[in-house]
Amino acid sequence: MGQRVWYENVLSMKNKDKKIKMYLSIAESMEATDVLNPALNYGIVVDCGSSGSRVFVYYWPPHNGNPHTLLDIRQMKDHDHKPVVKKIKPGISTLAKTPTKASDYLHPLLSFAAAHVPKNKHKETPLYILCTAGMRLLPESQQAAILEDLVTDVPLEFDFLFSSSHAEVISGKQEGVYAWIGINFVLGRFDHADEEDATVEVTTGSQNQRPISRRRTVGIMDMGGASLQIAYEVPSAITFNSPQEEEAGKSVLAEFNLGCDVEHTQHVYRVYVTTFLGFGGNMARQRYEDQLVNKTLSKNRFLTTQTGLSEDKPYLDPCLPLGLSDTVVRDNRTLYLRGQGDWARCQEAVQPFLGLHNGTMSPGGVYQAPINFSNSEFYGFSEFYYCMEDVLRIGGQYNSEKYSRAATDYCSTKWSTLKQRLDNQLFAQQADISRLKYQCFKSAWMYEVLHSGFRFPTDYPSLRTAQLVYDKEVQWTLGAILFKTRFLPLRDLQQETLRQSHSSWLRPSFVYNHHLFSLCILVVVLAILLYILRLRRIHQRELRQAEALDLLGFRIGIWVC
Repeated sequence: MGQRVWYENVLSMKNKDKKIKMYLSIAESMEATDVLNPALNYGIVVDCGSSGSRVFVYYWPPHNGNPHTLLDIRQMKDHDHKPVVKKIKPGISTLAKTPTKASDYLHPLLSFAAAHVPKNKHKETPLYILCTAGMRLLPESQQAAILEDLVTDVPLEFDFLFSSSHAEVISGKQEGVYAWIGINFVLGRFDHADEEDATVEVTTGSQNQRPISRRRTVGIMDMGGASLQIAYEVPSAITFNSPQEEEAGKSVLAEFNLGCDVEHTQHVYRVYVTTFLGFGGNMARQRYEDQLVNKTLSKNRFLTTQTGLSEDKPYLDPCLPLGLSDTVVRDNRTLYLRGQGDWARCQEAVQPFLGLHNGTMSPGGVYQAPINFSNSEFYGFSEFYYCMEDVLRIGGQYNSEKYSRAATDYCSTKWSTLKQRLDNQLFAQQADISRLKYQCFKSAWMYEVLHSGFRFPTDYPSLRTAQLVYDKEVQWTLGAILFKTRFLPLRDLQQETLRQSHSSWLRPSFVYNHHLFSLCILVVVLAILLYILRLRRIHQRELRQAEALDLLGFRIGIWVC
């Protein structure tokens, strides 16, 4: 009994220490970056998106010396405690026909970054220019021309650490991996697991490699207006049912080493990541409306009621709030809608748009790697959060039963009542009239994507919807610079080891050489002294001989006289 109490107290103290460290880290990340600290390193990532480009400036202190930890990279804050970020419009893909203007286009962003990074750090500050969706749509020749201009001209004006490999068009798969890395890094899921942390058994691709136990990572789901993305770790090796399935699996699985030494496999991660174009909330509604128009027009050819072609005979849409009147215009044809507010029927109506297939297929017939629902954790971003929070006000931990009940109640509420609640500011601050109109549809779409598309059990307990992680927005660019700089700790460690071994060799060598040099000087001095003494003896001998000759001459003179 006493041992158990002691063990629980130890765990409690560890939890408190972890929370204190986490809060200190959050507080430190909110402070202005100390640009006068010579030990800090810097990195720059330019996100060239479809609608515009943004530059992010990051910094990190010296590595802690542990080869199993990543650099502690954080977003730089200016003296006003604001993130060092700048955005310009339009997207770089608009320069497809004028690629020689690419460097001029990015000049404002790079000048902005150069003004914030200390001048004496520029030459050692890596710069990465990563292009996404807009550039992917261009022919490869136009992509290459834009990148070539950047690689040629940027170094002429800025002395950052920048080469041809630092400017590239990344795939949707890479972008998803970077987002997954960024989220898990901020959540501390790449740290070593403590006893109370959830862990998973991981098998890597190496032969004869025993499974390793490490901290459980989180999967992410992100539903925007146009697309849907999911990324999660697949800890166990996958057995494919056919060569076709294996080929499909390879296109959506990424295996990479986050460790600083490629020979060590304990930091190898296998991540399933894919993007579903057209499966975002707005595009799904657009596809749904397109079908309504086509079906209604087709039916009206054989019926006399002409449903939906006039205000007094609207099409009854189960996915609009009760009593809402709306119109859909396609090719100069107008379809009149009236909300039924029937969430259950709306679920049935949106399900065919998932394009489901049997077996291991997710929305659109794309291969989906298995998920261990009994030992996993997911975060839902963007529309997953907005659907739960903006008007339902239940964002955070997801509970399917609670969510279904709230969505059903919302859809069946009269449109006039919903507008009155909006006027009385009873919804979230970001909620607007568009959110109110399409909340019923989007809440049903999100539910079907989650449970029918990705096949999450309705009692799945480990999904959390969020807009921020530890009160900050996490960009995929953070994951990108973490991945790009993963070898820097090894370089720093090798340099430190070299310095230590060199200095340890130098100290005895220097002492030995010092004594040898002193001995040489002593020998030279003794030689000089001996030479001087010899000269003195020779000189004295000559003097005695001269005196003897003088005396002899004097005696001869007397004798002659």
